[in-house]
Amino acid sequence: MTRHPIAAIAFALPLIALTAAAGMADAGTSRPEGARAYIISPAHGETVDQTFVVRFGLKGMGVAPAGCDMANTGHHHLLIDNDELPPPGEPMGGDIRHFGNGETQAEITLPPGEHTLLLILGDKDHVPHSPPVMSEQISVTVE
Repeated sequence: MTRHPIAAIAFALPLIALTAAAGMADAGTSRPEGARAYIISPAHGETVDQTFVVRFGLKGMGVAPAGCDMANTGHHHLLIDNDELPPPGEPMGGDIRHFGNGETQAEITLPPGEHTLLLILGDKDHVPHSPPVMSEQISVTVE
């Protein structure tokens, strides 16, 4: 299920209020201490069908659509078979899959074989936070 953009903002507001109250709110692309992205599923080393769902996790920040200028939020980007991040301060593009509506999962299709997945959060302008909020890279085998 894809989160509706309005629902993503509503989901993020309580977290933003809590982090701001705790003195962790930052402007721009900075991030709160301890924030992290992670891949909920599939698990590292899992064998999956050619079309499968990747579920995104985020701790210590909120999810908001691209273009939404709210502290301590961002939207997900998925790097497939690619662990090369853009230069600091530059937006993500190229072969990176972008989820700018605040999606927290995605159905993807990959050819059979071994693949790597890496999740990274981008700010309102698709720029990684400083330091980057990203998952550990996982490997999956597509049947």
